[in-house]
Amino acid sequence: MGQNKRIRILDVPVDMVNNKQAMEIFEGLMELPGCSLIVTPNSEIIMNATKDTELKMLIEEAGLIIPDGIGLVYASKIIKEPLSERVTGVDFLNSILAYLEKTGKSIYLLGSKPANAESASVAELAAQNMQIKYPNLKIAGTHDGYFKKEEEAALVDEINESGAEFLCVALGAPKQEKFIYEHRDEFKHVCAGIGVGGSLDVWAGTVKRAPKFYQDHGLEWLYRFVKEPSRYKRMAQLPLFMVKVLTTAKNSSV
Repeated sequence: MGQNKRIRILDVPVDMVNNKQAMEIFEGLMELPGCSLIVTPNSEIIMNATKDTELKMLIEEAGLIIPDGIGLVYASKIIKEPLSERVTGVDFLNSILAYLEKTGKSIYLLGSKPANAESASVAELAAQNMQIKYPNLKIAGTHDGYFKKEEEAALVDEINESGAEFLCVALGAPKQEKFIYEHRDEFKHVCAGIGVGGSLDVWAGTVKRAPKFYQDHGLEWLYRFVKEPSRYKRMAQLPLFMVKVLTTAKNSSV
């Protein structure tokens, strides 16, 4: 298993890993007892963790914290502990699916919108497309993200009965991370769980990923903003994050 070297950005830990190193650590987690949490923080999640003690605690205890966000790469350079690259959640999930197909381990997809008269649920659509790309992938089950707190026990039972060894949760941050963390000791077979946000929608084809130019230049946030101007409050977190990192770095050097 790879060894995590962690840096701290606004006192929130982030693993100093590239894609290959992140997969090595992931593969090690899949061989350990219990359910390890994988977190994919961006600038917004780091900012939220500075105010949400529960979120910060679960990040501290995570088995893997990948730098999913160009803001983290910029911040790491400011604090003079540069990350070599982003490890985007959607690309990392793709690598995970290839690993699961190769090893015969199964996945459970939880989250996003339910089925309606015109379409299957996002999780079901994502499962169908994953199966097309990875024909031998074992998908243990799917469930939409529209459930009540009192239904969680039954949902955990369903995940356990499915025999799934990997759990993919798309409830939005930090709800998805808190769900995995809260129920981690109840899972019987799940070795690791990850919060994937909108990645299920990308797999389902209900949301289009940013073109390669935006991906390569760390501008996926700009593409999403152009497509969804209503996200402006969330987008505002990036400049606020950078200002806070710069201010903290300046004060620590005095």
